[in-house]
Amino acid sequence: MSYSKNSLRPAFTIIEILISVIIISFSIIYVLKIHSSTRNQIVYISERNKLAFEDSLYLTDKVLKYNKDKKSAYSLIEDDIRVKKLDSHEILKKSKRDINIPEEIDIKPPMNMHGPTAIINEIMLKGEHSAIFWHFHLKDF
Repeated sequence: MSYSKNSLRPAFTIIEILISVIIISFSIIYVLKIHSSTRNQIVYISERNKLAFEDSLYLTDKVLKYNKDKKSAYSLIEDDIRVKKLDSHEILKKSKRDINIPEEIDIKPPMNMHGPTAIINEIMLKGEHSAIFWHFHLKDF
């Protein structure tokens, strides 16, 4: 049986198939690399947000009383917020930070000028991760 050139249907050669598989493989590897990088960024941002929320528990006016002291988040917010669940109590009690507040900065307007005065306190929280915050209090306006 002989086939004529016109009766054969066109097909891909093995080389064409291999090249297409290589191109698809590189595309998949690139997409997975981007996905992995994006996932790492999402995890980092999520962890950073959790830590920032945890830090915010220490930023009450009450914190200024505890220079060079180690306090739990629960001890700082227990008077302001009622926590009913015991699990929440334990989580807040486990979150402990060393609090360091250097000498306050008193800002006054220049002599012979009227203007607001302010007291600024730097609040340094040390523990699993360190954080620095500033507490501003306007005295006279």
